[in-house]
Amino acid sequence: MLACIQGARLEDTGFSYTMSLIQGKYKMLILYTLMEYGVVRFNEMKKYIGTISYKTLSSTLKELEADGLVHREEYPQIPPKVEYSLTERGRSLIPILDAMCAWGEENRL
Repeated sequence: MLACIQGARLEDTGFSYTMSLIQGKYKMLILYTLMEYGVVRFNEMKKYIGTISYKTLSSTLKELEADGLVHREEYPQIPPKVEYSLTERGRSLIPILDAMCAWGEENRL
């Protein structure tokens, strides 16, 4: 693990890049929700997370989509239907999310 930062500035490491993609109050919760439920509509996501505002959910999903972690599928119908899912790049985070979940279960006080 030390090899990741050895001889480099921390902001130039893979760790720092990964954190730049997933840090934020709700990004990990959104990614975890998509990992658990697969394809999720906007209002379902809001219901699963609960404490997030519509504006924050919308902007956070846009950030995750811009970073290539989340796919947004819009269907041309009335009322509008939009579904979100993990991209292949987003699915590559699943082992990390699983490890964090396991760590939390083992170390919960």
